[in-house]
Amino acid sequence: MKFMGITKRWFLNVASIVIVILIAVSVVLLISLRSYYYGVADMTLDAYSADEITASFSLYGDASSNGFEKAGRDFVENFPHRDTTAVWIINNQGKVILSSSGFDIKGEVEMPDYIEARANRLDSAKWTGRLPSGEKIMASTMIYNYPNGSYGGAVRLMISLDAIDDQLIRICFVIIFACIGLFSLVILSGIMFIRSIVNPVKSIGETAKRIAGGDLEARIDHYPYNDEIGELCATINDMATKLAASDRMKNDFISTISHELRTPLTAIKGWGETLLQVGDSDKQMTERGMGVIISEASRLNDMVEELLDFSRMSSGRMKLKDEKIDILAELDEVVFAFKERSIKEGIEVVYNVPHLPAPAKGDASRLRQVFINILDNALKYTQQGGKIIVFAEMPNPAVLIVTISDTGAGIPPEDLPHVKEKFYKANTTVRGSGIGLAVADEIVKLHNGELDVDSVLGEGTTVRIRIPIEPKERDNSEKEGELNSDEQKEM
Repeated sequence: MKFMGITKRWFLNVASIVIVILIAVSVVLLISLRSYYYGVADMTLDAYSADEITASFSLYGDASSNGFEKAGRDFVENFPHRDTTAVWIINNQGKVILSSSGFDIKGEVEMPDYIEARANRLDSAKWTGRLPSGEKIMASTMIYNYPNGSYGGAVRLMISLDAIDDQLIRICFVIIFACIGLFSLVILSGIMFIRSIVNPVKSIGETAKRIAGGDLEARIDHYPYNDEIGELCATINDMATKLAASDRMKNDFISTISHELRTPLTAIKGWGETLLQVGDSDKQMTERGMGVIISEASRLNDMVEELLDFSRMSSGRMKLKDEKIDILAELDEVVFAFKERSIKEGIEVVYNVPHLPAPAKGDASRLRQVFINILDNALKYTQQGGKIIVFAEMPNPAVLIVTISDTGAGIPPEDLPHVKEKFYKANTTVRGSGIGLAVADEIVKLHNGELDVDSVLGEGTTVRIRIPIEPKERDNSEKEGELNSDEQKEM
């Protein structure tokens, strides 16, 4: 694993923090242990109070040097902790006359604790330092005064700190090894965790590059954990699946629209060539040919307009004319325009709407386009002898619901959720670009409405359009209608 990217950031951030924490904890622990052990030594020295020494030496209560020395010898011989604590007896001249080690202490010996106790007239004083031999000690000097107040001497107790320091050094090494082990464990677990992130991320990046390069069949290998990365892998795989499906629909759309455009162009070209050959010799054929050319040109124009609308919709450039309209009036015109075609194809159209206006602000031509697209689909997918029902209702003064039902082939359940998607065409055997319903849905949304499609395979399809209307305008229209009716009655 290269030391870069996420790994480098993790090491610089997490690993460095772990190192600092381990060092800080180790230092605090060592300082605490040192304070503890030195505190034990200090308490050991404090356990021998000046009062106890005074009581021991007062048994020999004269001021003679022999009495003090005898009392000191007796104190040293009866001292219970001679194995851990050294005892010096110091006379009133500041010389060490007795030692619990049994060796005579000759020459001048540095005793800062003794000097401090004598200089400041203290009962006791302590000092931590090293003896001339290099041994580190903690010493406590306790002064003894005779009952008459004269200075008698002192007792110096000393505890070696070398053993404590050696123990602290051993503990320090143990802590260091423990920290190294703990840090190694953190690094190892961190590397394993980073790999569990970095490797899938690399796989995601490589797969994304392949998808971006046009390989829509690329997928991320199975990720074993149900976490955020697993969710990302599933999302990218789902995205690739949808992109592949969209690409297939796009290709099908291009193939379909090419065929749809070729058909009217072929008819126009064929009849143009025929009319060019016939000339003015056959007036009836000329009229028929011109009718076909005009009809196919209109059909071609409708397809081009539909493609332009789709382009505007995809780029968000579809705009509406904001004007006062009567939605039911626009529906009347569309149904009337399809009446002749329905009769020709042997399909019954049942039209049932309220005899009331449905005023709204919107784009009349766009709403007509919605009704045309839906009725055109209903006629295309309904066989001869079938029925189309156009029904409108106003469940409340602010809403108009237009329902267009047919008894056609219906839509398979697996295709139903996708019929409003661009390029999607459930039945490829029927002519059409497959974008009409997507455009209609967008137009209805721009009018703050909803378009829903329900279908049962083999029984038919129902398209329900819900559009808000303006109740005040409707009330005014109703009043105007009543006034006109009253005027006619008076006339």
